[in-house]
Amino acid sequence: MLPLYVTSGEPAGIGPDICLSLANRVDVRPLVVLADLTLLKARAKELNISINFIEYLGQTVSSAKDQLYVEHVPLNEVVCSGQLNANNAAYVLEQLRRSAEYAMNGKSVGVATAPVQKSIINDAGIHFSGHTEFYQEYAGVERVVMMLATKSLRVALATTHLALRDVPDAITKQRLHQVIDILIHDLKTKFKIEHPNILVCGLNPHAGEDGYLGMEEIEVINPVLETYREKGIQMSLSLPADTLFTPENLKDADAVLAMYHDQGLPVLKSQGFGEAINITLGLPFIRTSVDHGTALSLAGTGQAKSSSLHVAVDLALDLAHH
Repeated sequence: MLPLYVTSGEPAGIGPDICLSLANRVDVRPLVVLADLTLLKARAKELNISINFIEYLGQTVSSAKDQLYVEHVPLNEVVCSGQLNANNAAYVLEQLRRSAEYAMNGKSVGVATAPVQKSIINDAGIHFSGHTEFYQEYAGVERVVMMLATKSLRVALATTHLALRDVPDAITKQRLHQVIDILIHDLKTKFKIEHPNILVCGLNPHAGEDGYLGMEEIEVINPVLETYREKGIQMSLSLPADTLFTPENLKDADAVLAMYHDQGLPVLKSQGFGEAINITLGLPFIRTSVDHGTALSLAGTGQAKSSSLHVAVDLALDLAHH
């Protein structure tokens, strides 16, 4: 049974804390945390948690309760909970590099990721846009799609971490075709939805209101959507985002495609923050993630909630089973 790797993320944040909670699980596959073992032991002591840490050497069975498989990734400098240190940026990226390498080389079924602090990695002089872009570059794929999901809603994004003023220029026919192709493919193959039904947000208020509030829907978005509808794909034309996310509209939808980050994600997170997960579509391996940040002020306090990581692990294991 190939393992699922879990990156522990920013060492000063709650990533190590929530990874320790994985010792409460017993799964069909081994879960292996990529982290500095000394850090995990220190954080467990700080939280008054008793865990038997086991060096992962290719074991094919899940660890028992109160045990945790760990692959040691050495820190550059000692960590103080809640205090960022740019000298440990390379440590964070080494976790991501190993997790991607193992997945690409068939040594794992994929990866679930704890949060990282983008700012401190950039402060270290390393250009870093995020997990999604890192894995995309490592895998050498032209386009990936960020999708967040709760138990009842999936929202994919046509654009991700862009300034709002740059979004309209990024919504091109080529990009939309790439994003929708990936979304349809992964809904069918990874989620086993044979005939996905997809709702699409317009870019402008009221989906442009017949051009009065913008021409992107008429000139770019709807012509692309029509090509899929002509092929028999269940897909809406662009809809006003302010009314799309109503229970009546969503009841038969398998996914929503939003045009930009803060169009769809606030709705999803308001429904299930702490229970939502991030999935990167378009990669040749499974990657899921938590829906929250590093929460530096909670690190080492025992107040961090680990529910999102467990949901991310559950989904990754479920997708691996598919």
